[in-house]
Amino acid sequence: MLIPSRGYFPDFLTPVEGQYGWDVGLDALRGIRPERMRRELQLLGAGAPMTPRLREFMDDGGKQLPRLMGELRAYHRAAVEPYWTHIQAQIEAERAARGRALLDGGADELLSSLPPMLRWRAPVLECDYPVDRDVRLRGRGLLLQPSFFCRRTAVTLHDPELPPVLVYPAAAQLASAPAGGESARPVEEQRQRTLGKLVGHTRSVVLRAIGDGATTSELARRAGVSLASASQHACVMREAGLVTTLRRGNAVLHTVTPLGAALLKGGAVAS
Repeated sequence: MLIPSRGYFPDFLTPVEGQYGWDVGLDALRGIRPERMRRELQLLGAGAPMTPRLREFMDDGGKQLPRLMGELRAYHRAAVEPYWTHIQAQIEAERAARGRALLDGGADELLSSLPPMLRWRAPVLECDYPVDRDVRLRGRGLLLQPSFFCRRTAVTLHDPELPPVLVYPAAAQLASAPAGGESARPVEEQRQRTLGKLVGHTRSVVLRAIGDGATTSELARRAGVSLASASQHACVMREAGLVTTLRRGNAVLHTVTPLGAALLKGGAVAS
């Protein structure tokens, strides 16, 4: 009702404070001003029949907020928490790739390295979007937010006075999304079976050598193995969920997932 499958949804449901964590985002939602909630709900209801639930929020959103927050928590537990390790790995891989692009070539290289629905034609960043719209920064900067759940097009806030945010599909998520609506659960089960392949000193060395991110050639050099061996080890560890691989130009960038980091911290990879 408040989050339609397409089109406008209220900005107050995606507070910028959410970048600091789920609980911080919920606290920001709890403190939303009634007049702002009413104004954005009017936009949501424009041109469509007013549902009873939307009318309840319009009349007294403050009393409805605890129920909404309870529903958001229940959804998060059911739809996000079981796959959080996988989601986090994809986003960390995205951050590593964009960070390397920034270090290699500055802001121009960073913006040019974004997924194909975003096109950097200085001084304008163009993107595929459902409606024709300009977002002017006016010196405020732009928060680039990769998302595991964003598909096909980028998303931005409706209110031009809010801090500029551009949510875009994480490139790792685009590359690894299961086809045909396949659930992430079988993927996790396959990873657990593949963990049995990971016993051995060499793969422990290779996993540690990835560090904050490494291409295959860098990985081979750091670990003291051949290029083919580095590629093979990275492939096995990727299948087990210890490594995420993101293509960047003609090279690939390997990053350690939270599961891989936990194994390294506990020494569980070494034989």
